[in-house]
Amino acid sequence: MDTSFLVTSIVITATPGSGALFTIAAGLSRGVRAGIVAAVGCTLGVLPHLALALSGAAAVMAANPVLFDVIRWMGVAYLLFMAWGMWSDERGFAADAETQDGSPVPRMSFGRVIRDAVLVNLLNPKLTIFFLVFLPMFVDVEAADGVLRMAGLGAAFMGITFVIFAAYGAGAARVRDFARARPAVNRLLGRGFALTFVVLAVLLAITPR
Repeated sequence: MDTSFLVTSIVITATPGSGALFTIAAGLSRGVRAGIVAAVGCTLGVLPHLALALSGAAAVMAANPVLFDVIRWMGVAYLLFMAWGMWSDERGFAADAETQDGSPVPRMSFGRVIRDAVLVNLLNPKLTIFFLVFLPMFVDVEAADGVLRMAGLGAAFMGITFVIFAAYGAGAARVRDFARARPAVNRLLGRGFALTFVVLAVLLAITPR
């Protein structure tokens, strides 16, 4: 594998974005397993963008501003929806919080974690354009095996994504007990993540194609 591709992929993946932040939030909320489940979901959310780039459909999206904007605004709406959920949840990342009458509050299932993780990346059309531009930098697209090699690099990128995101989720889980033992810190973390998702939604909204 091209060293420059490996280094570039690591730098891009390690730069915190909506997927990484969601994975960290999952680790803080429900522990290591949820962090890894979120990492799986975010990695699966990359697959449709890679498929579009390999099939040539990404070029159609890049040339179709209406289609691009529809997906983009769906992504903005979803990020704001997640931000509102975090902001309005007084429990923050306390997985064992209770209601005022003392009954336990059900937390989201692992199925919902992976669904939300997939949607975080799936509704980001910039990933499709990213693969359309990024992969041909390391492959001769005119070669007979050009598409196959691009698919291999895409699979490697997904592997790197999973490893780094799983590390984020597991690392977040290690400070989970510290946050849960301090309600004020716990709520502050929840509000901080909510505001961060609002910022990411704004950046997605204003970023040109």
